[in-house]
Amino acid sequence: MKKIMKPEFWKESVIYEVYPRSFKDSNNDGIGDIPGILSKLDYLQDLGIDIIWLPPVYPSPNADYGYDITDHYGINPEYGTMDDWKQLLHELHERNMRMIMDLVINHTSDEHPWFKESRSSRDNKYRDYYFWRDPAPDGGPPNNWTSFLGDSMWHLDEQTGQYYLHSYGIKQPDLNWDNPNVRKDMHRAMRFWLDMGMDGYRIDAVNSISKDTSFPPATDTEKMQANSSEFYKNGPHIHEYLHEMYTEVFSHYNIFTTGEASDVTLEEVKEYTHPAREELNMVLMIEASKICDDPKDMWKSKSWDLHELKEIVAKWQKDLYGEGWMGTYLSNHDHPRLVAYLGDEGRYRVESAKMLGIFQLTLRGTPYIYQGDEIGMTNASHLHTIDDVTEQQARVYYDLMTTKYGEDPEQVMKRIRPKARDNARTPMQWDDSQYADFSAQKPWMQVNPNKEYINVQRQEDDPDSILTMYRKLIHIRRKSSALLYGKYDCIMSEHDQIFAYTREWHDEHWLIILNFSRSEAELQLPQELIDRLESSELILCTHGDHSRDVARAAISQQPAQLKPYESLVFRGFSILDQ
Repeated sequence: MKKIMKPEFWKESVIYEVYPRSFKDSNNDGIGDIPGILSKLDYLQDLGIDIIWLPPVYPSPNADYGYDITDHYGINPEYGTMDDWKQLLHELHERNMRMIMDLVINHTSDEHPWFKESRSSRDNKYRDYYFWRDPAPDGGPPNNWTSFLGDSMWHLDEQTGQYYLHSYGIKQPDLNWDNPNVRKDMHRAMRFWLDMGMDGYRIDAVNSISKDTSFPPATDTEKMQANSSEFYKNGPHIHEYLHEMYTEVFSHYNIFTTGEASDVTLEEVKEYTHPAREELNMVLMIEASKICDDPKDMWKSKSWDLHELKEIVAKWQKDLYGEGWMGTYLSNHDHPRLVAYLGDEGRYRVESAKMLGIFQLTLRGTPYIYQGDEIGMTNASHLHTIDDVTEQQARVYYDLMTTKYGEDPEQVMKRIRPKARDNARTPMQWDDSQYADFSAQKPWMQVNPNKEYINVQRQEDDPDSILTMYRKLIHIRRKSSALLYGKYDCIMSEHDQIFAYTREWHDEHWLIILNFSRSEAELQLPQELIDRLESSELILCTHGDHSRDVARAAISQQPAQLKPYESLVFRGFSILDQ
């Protein structure tokens, strides 16, 4: 396919995920809401955000906190009203900002009217909106497919004597996209929000909507989760359905679409996002956020080294260049806090939070910042027992491990504590008051006690804070064609501690040097870079005078030691010949 590097607003934007339930509570019921988001738009604008991503605020029984939808045309009363939503969109547009929402197309809630009809009888007209199959000869599930949560992907409905398919929780039955009526109804729901002026969609589990409906048995039975993914991800009609979605809906609006697509090769990403194919605008780079997960059991951690991260980044930055687009993505509401798994949330929290911000915002791709990362928020501290955990995947895993496999509950909790989604969902820390100014009443989830020293108010006017650095860097990025569109090259690729790379676009050139470790790192630049750095400028650094001394020493070929997580950003040198 022809290489394309066409400027687009969504390539040049910085996106910020607002997790509504935990961002700001306006009516003091302990749950964040849309008016709360409205009250913080000046903060987001000052930060430099162009687009907010709003996870599901549709009506839902909250088995999966909004990803189990009962009405695609409404607003959950917990979060406000349709008028509140319209006002939020209006106020964003008044600030030249935009909004995208989650589009959940793989499944609905089991309380959705379609599913209630579907399960009422075998001959109901909505029966084929979902996947229903007879039990196996032994009365068990139709096959051995495993859901994302780790249990069977099939649930028996006693009333009709058949099993229905659910890739996620049992209260989230999968929609049958092979049914043209399902596709038409979902297209209608998409247009509803776009007709009101919404600016795009982040499409949840987008590559799961086409399945191998012969339902062959899974053979990869060692994995704890998704051992059947080869049959329900990147399925036989996925490109057909996405192209149809584009032609029927997306192409008629000035919007963009982002796909959450796990288990994809880079060739598949090119197929999903190359403009000539008319499917999606970008796919999220998920791999880096899973770098410490055991591939057989995501709740178990594995060690990782910097070379592994360099390989992931190179694949997306170099191999995808000109053939597709990605969202640079390191954290969201489903992952541990950024500093907890890629940095150091203890002694070097501030330093590593700054370094990770520089890392994300100097790569090519649309950056997705998760609320609180810009102030270095950390993992939760209250997850002592499984009763303290709200998210369904962790609870299903705990039950499976302790009941079916007889593992020690405390050993299972040791895996869950650092990885549970709750870590990212503690209330946003606005100040050091009792509930961090998230609410005047006890919130739905406990506020992290470190709000006393990690909060927006404390960092707002501090020239050396994490928040200030994010503001500076977003401003720098917006004005740089090289950071937006430039070519990426890793240098010093064999170094165990330092991640260094260049960005080039015509006559604009950058060098980024990051010490990705808790130890000091010796910096010795290649001679060809030193020759060009003499005319460069140190635009941003994390350690003040020490960083400036390191930069001078490196250019002079003198010994230089980077402090833990120290970062240097240079602009203006001539790139190496390719």
